This record gives sequence, C-alpha cells and structure tokens, in this order.
Amino acid sequence: MINLDERYHSYLDGSKKMRIDGVEEKVQSYGWHCDGNDIKGHYVVTENYKLYYNMNAQFLRMEALREVAQTVV
Repeated sequence: MINLDERYHSYLDGSKKMRIDGVEEKVQSYGWHCDGNDIKGHYVVTENYKLYYNMNAQFLRMEALREVAQTVV
C-alpha cells in the first residue's frame, strides 16, 4: 500500500505544488477513497481540483471542484 504521508505531506505547507495543465496548484488534502467495501485508491484535493488515483498510483480522473460544489440555501 502507498504511504500517502510520505508522498504528499511535504505539499501541505504550500512550498511544493502540483502542476496541472501548466498551472501550479496547492495541495489542500489527500486520503483514501473506497466503494463502500474496499479501498479503491487515493485522492488529492488541490485549490481547484480533486484528483483520483488507483491502488497502483495511476491517475484515473480529475474533477473540477466548482462542478462538485453544492449551493447551500
């Protein structure tokens, strides 16, 4: 299993950034994602995106955060 703290902790203070489509993004959080029964991989949340990876650390998909945000009334 991948050690997420070893891989991403140094990004949390903002001194290191991920480059997405040529734009540097600060990492805000990371963690594991599951299907309700099994861990399927991990995610990384940046300023504008949520990135999903499988258990082999291969990129799966990216979601823009403004698309997944909900309006609270």
